[in-house]
Amino acid sequence: MDIIVTLIDGARGRLRFGSLDVDCALGKSGITTEKREGDHATPAGRFPLRKLFYRADRMAAPRCALPTAEIDILDGWCDDPDHELYNKYVRLPFGARHERLWREDPLYDLVVVLGHNDDPPVAGAGSCIFLHVAHGDYRGTEGCVALKKEDLLTLLAAIGEDTRMEVRAP
Repeated sequence: MDIIVTLIDGARGRLRFGSLDVDCALGKSGITTEKREGDHATPAGRFPLRKLFYRADRMAAPRCALPTAEIDILDGWCDDPDHELYNKYVRLPFGARHERLWREDPLYDLVVVLGHNDDPPVAGAGSCIFLHVAHGDYRGTEGCVALKKEDLLTLLAAIGEDTRMEVRAP
């Protein structure tokens, strides 16, 4: 069974998995079928869930069938299309443009890496597409899918290692 994500309006969406049916935040520019780096859109498609990272200093390891790792202060993700490690996990300090997984806010307390543009990565076709914790007002993301923390924990406990996320274009 797939996780189904649909656009409701603007950057607001709906995520469904079995009996779970919850609000989610999507990219500030909605959903796109032609993802480009920096376009603030969530890519349409069907994606594997690669790995869960979590903040062990803020919570216990969540119940989840995915490979799981604690986030370390030196964890990052390369979002520089000109670098050979584009759309890959990196350790900091890192000389190219990147995103830090260790954040002061709670948005990355739980981060699921989606298998978008990673097998192999195509420069400029989008990076750092995650399923993570949403802002309380569900404001738009940079292109990720975001859920209320409690909803994300419920989802993580329900999925299997072969679960996919299908983001449907409007």
